[in-house]
Amino acid sequence: MEGSLIKTKRLFSGIWSAADLSLAKKLWGDPQVTKYIDARGKLTKEHVQSRLNQEIICDKKYNVQYWPIFLNSNGEFIGCCGLRPYELKNNIYEIGFHICSSHWGGGFAMEAARGVMKYAFTQLNAKGLFAGHNPNNRASRKLLQKLGFYYTHDEYYEPTGLNHPSYLLTTDEYHHLP
Repeated sequence: MEGSLIKTKRLFSGIWSAADLSLAKKLWGDPQVTKYIDARGKLTKEHVQSRLNQEIICDKKYNVQYWPIFLNSNGEFIGCCGLRPYELKNNIYEIGFHICSSHWGGGFAMEAARGVMKYAFTQLNAKGLFAGHNPNNRASRKLLQKLGFYYTHDEYYEPTGLNHPSYLLTTDEYHHLP
């Protein structure tokens, strides 16, 4: 792992590299994690490798990715949270988070997302953040609403084959969050 762009009270980020396949398998190889993000169900080692490669390419091309996230206290891997290009001409990024099922319910997605939001709006000068979620994932919907995102439309998401409720948070709205 290289540097840490995102630092919060309990978490820090790394940068995915080719050496991180075992971490990627722990996350995207878990069907509980992927059930809402990929219609294939349990991902094979090859699917996970492809997913990891996509994150590495995104970093090289755009300097963003869904960064791996670790606990400050012991360095334990808990998942990923980060950005992807969405509408670069308008300086809008997509935010996303995938948390290892063993760490669900600990508030890590909220904390990591807030760290990524701060980075997007203060370091990248993003004009907005887009987010979507599987229509069956109520926890993601609640989290996005708590983070200040507002529903804008449904958008087709090819990996699930479903229209996902989609949300936006603008820089002005971010700077007025409590």
